[in-house]
Amino acid sequence: MVRTPQAWPPALVGTPAVMVIERAIEADRLGHSLLLHGDDLEMLAAAARAIADRLLDGPPLDRHPDFFTLRPAKKMRQISADDTRSLIGKVHKSTALESRKVAVIHEADRMHPNAAAIFLKTLEEPPAHTVLILLTTHPYALLPTIRSRCLHFRLTSRAGADPAAAAAAPWRAWLADYAAWHERIVAGTAGKQAVADHIFSVYGLVARFKAILEAATDEAWAREKAALPPDIPEDEQVAIETGLAKGIRARFFTAIEEATLAFAAPRLAAGDAATRRAFTAAIGRLERDTRLFAYNLNEAAALEDFLLASLRLWSRR
Repeated sequence: MVRTPQAWPPALVGTPAVMVIERAIEADRLGHSLLLHGDDLEMLAAAARAIADRLLDGPPLDRHPDFFTLRPAKKMRQISADDTRSLIGKVHKSTALESRKVAVIHEADRMHPNAAAIFLKTLEEPPAHTVLILLTTHPYALLPTIRSRCLHFRLTSRAGADPAAAAAAPWRAWLADYAAWHERIVAGTAGKQAVADHIFSVYGLVARFKAILEAATDEAWAREKAALPPDIPEDEQVAIETGLAKGIRARFFTAIEEATLAFAAPRLAAGDAATRRAFTAAIGRLERDTRLFAYNLNEAAALEDFLLASLRLWSRR
């Protein structure tokens, strides 16, 4: 049964990466190992499903016997050696319906070292008629030997793209208010009342950010959950939802960095040395807070730290 392939994520339609992939599929020259990387796990997963849909006919992917997935699981959110061996055993078997098989490895950077070593052997001697698609937001966390055996495609979302329809309008309003807050700081913070107003604005932005992030995550998880097999274990569902939340959070903070640059750009172009110092320090603080997510720093606490630091930096410029 031939079905209409899944659409590409809107942010990727017409991009060079998608055009190259589609031409390679049409010419039957896609290769056996792809590494899709970018800043949005949900978009990477949707792109992988779009590729698989173009390679496999028959039933939907969640019921297709020649389509396999491997994801981080349990509290450590790691891809274990045992789960990796299980996947490899499946892809080495003969196809059930198709002339090829497709396996998608979600968050490939979460492989346990033993799992990575096992998987590397499969890349060195790939099973016939099999396409392995690795997804990651941290490509350089993968073994160099794994990266070197894959075709790389960086799939990036549009600048400031909204991760969910439920968050679209509130997020655009938040970014506009963030820019206006910057303008007020630069205009002057003289007087206790002005300082108090700026601080109250910080906590208002933090509270709204948290609500918008939760709405975006809930909507993204609802979409992802609807596409999962009904018998997927609960601990694996938790791992998937956590990965989605991290990807959306990263997109929000990338958009904040872009908004900060947009605010500073005219002043930087004019050669304003004070703005350059403030901007460089603010972005450094944002990157520091973003890195601390790896140690479970709460996103609201991270944003609060960044905004309070920005208040000090921009008012001193």
